[in-house]
Amino acid sequence: MSGPRVSDFAHAFAVRLMQHLVVPTFVLNSDRKVIIWNKACERLTGVPAERVLGTSDHWHAFYEEPRYCLADLLALGKTEALDTLYVAHSEPGDSVHGMKAENWCVMPQVKKRLYLAIDAGPIFDEDGNLLAVVETLRDNTEQKLAQMALQSLAVKDGLTNLANRRSFDEKLEAEWLHSQREGVPLALLLIDVDHFKLYNDTYGHQKGDACLKAVAGALDEQVFRPADLAARYGGEEFGVIMPGTDLDGAMHVAERVREAVFNLALPHGASQTSDRVTLSVGAAAIIPSAEHTSAQLVEVADGALYRAKHAGRNRCLGVTMGSSLGATL
Repeated sequence: MSGPRVSDFAHAFAVRLMQHLVVPTFVLNSDRKVIIWNKACERLTGVPAERVLGTSDHWHAFYEEPRYCLADLLALGKTEALDTLYVAHSEPGDSVHGMKAENWCVMPQVKKRLYLAIDAGPIFDEDGNLLAVVETLRDNTEQKLAQMALQSLAVKDGLTNLANRRSFDEKLEAEWLHSQREGVPLALLLIDVDHFKLYNDTYGHQKGDACLKAVAGALDEQVFRPADLAARYGGEEFGVIMPGTDLDGAMHVAERVREAVFNLALPHGASQTSDRVTLSVGAAAIIPSAEHTSAQLVEVADGALYRAKHAGRNRCLGVTMGSSLGATL
């Protein structure tokens, strides 16, 4: 008699201990039914234990649509689904020792979007049969937002909020390799604010910064395909990378950007081209090959920009790259 009483006491104590852990925790049995949903889990999710105990409805606490939680994947052995369900996770190979994952969860009951760090660990009996899976949760939202802010600082230009030069260079190299592999065109725009030094000398650097922000805003509105990248290339110069785009398409975007800035009607009394701020644009396009490099594409676009400026500014000039490294269209 003493054996069962000790065992019952140990079981009751373990359940009570888990119920009062400060770490949000829930436990699924081998049939994926909730057998423990502790107080901290109630506070995190806004879902009371009585709503989920004895059910497989625990997903309601984290997502708006039915989907597996980490404990479900561990119980079912569906570790191949980790990539599609979680933004980050441990290697799924040896799941008998548990798994870790991270994910944005919408938390429907508390009306919050939280970034959760999740651990799931299996409990086996003496014969190796799965008895239960314990899932613990940690709210890492503040840390994730801080990390995202730091990453944004690393890739964004502080003044214009466009991509910075580093992001531009990395994107160009990646798209060059991808376009070469797929045999598709790649286009590049280099854009210069006409007579910007005179603008700064006339209106001051604060107005100059405001001008660059306005130009960047117009550029961002006109470069809207997800695959394209608009960046501050340096000083008053901007760049646009457009995968899967030939010269005709690049020139269309170039003209659209030039017109958008012209229509801002930002006064430029010192300009030798117009009474307002204008742009000169050089465009270049190529189907990348081993014969050429991404640096040569930049050189050709820069050459087109130079000729556009010396042809009177406030205009776009395009070049398609071939074996002769640049034939003007």
